[in-house]
Amino acid sequence: MLGPVLHVASRSDTIRRLVSTTPVTRPVVDRFIAGERLDQAVAAVRSLTGRDLEVTLDHLGEDVTDPAEALRARDAYLELTEALAKEGLGERAEMSVKLSAFGQALPGGHDLALANVLPVVEAADAAGTTVTLDMEDHTTVDSTLAILAELRRRFPATGAVLQSCLLRTEDDCRALAGEGSRVRLVKGAYREPAEVAYQDKHLVDRAYVRCLRLLMAGDGYPMIGSHDPRMIAIAQELARRVGRSPRSYEFQMLYGIREAEQVRLAEAGHRVRVYVPYGTDWYGYFMRRLAERPANVAFFLRSVVSRG
Repeated sequence: MLGPVLHVASRSDTIRRLVSTTPVTRPVVDRFIAGERLDQAVAAVRSLTGRDLEVTLDHLGEDVTDPAEALRARDAYLELTEALAKEGLGERAEMSVKLSAFGQALPGGHDLALANVLPVVEAADAAGTTVTLDMEDHTTVDSTLAILAELRRRFPATGAVLQSCLLRTEDDCRALAGEGSRVRLVKGAYREPAEVAYQDKHLVDRAYVRCLRLLMAGDGYPMIGSHDPRMIAIAQELARRVGRSPRSYEFQMLYGIREAEQVRLAEAGHRVRVYVPYGTDWYGYFMRRLAERPANVAFFLRSVVSRG
């Protein structure tokens, strides 16, 4: 029952202020966030790649409310790209971006987001890496996929994220299963209405398997975004059935979650990429992670109530 409450809380300025000033927050946040500064994120990349893991970096921020914020998001990613090039990490670390951080929700947001993300994708290509467009709530899907199509004309390695909770996603998987396409399949972390999304976890899981089957049978590069042992095992079996090598797809997991499993899969010869978020605007991401992990919710809420 706490999950929906936390999804609502993730958009509350009042709760944001309370959470951000609660002393117990920092140790819990540090589990999921690599740091607030770029140098901390780069240090995390070095540590992970030293364990034969790959990385996708997310400079935290979403739902910007003015064009100046969108420009700051663009500049933060350009700085990140420069750092990856300087450190020679382009082959091991890519970037994930939320288009709402680039102005997608503002008036004229589709064109604004495209204009802001394009120089980031260009810089990433020059640095020997690439960008994946994170997927947000269902209202952004059409715009995000249209921007993806535009970017892929020049930068075909640009990736996309699809969420199995959405009713439309099987059709989107069919459309994006072609040669050269990179798709991260996740279950979905946003609270969506019944008109557009499955509400039952079992149905979301079944949809995930159907989508994964489509991607594995296609000519693209599937990226399995899941910590679920069943989905990881199913992905390996589907890959075996269609004759995929372990390097023709990858597993993706979040920073700070199932770290031993990340290393185990890498040691078994699989490509494993860790989603590493960093930055000062960590609240929305943090609350979604709490919503997914009941043990962390209980610990954190006890601390908040005690402080109150």
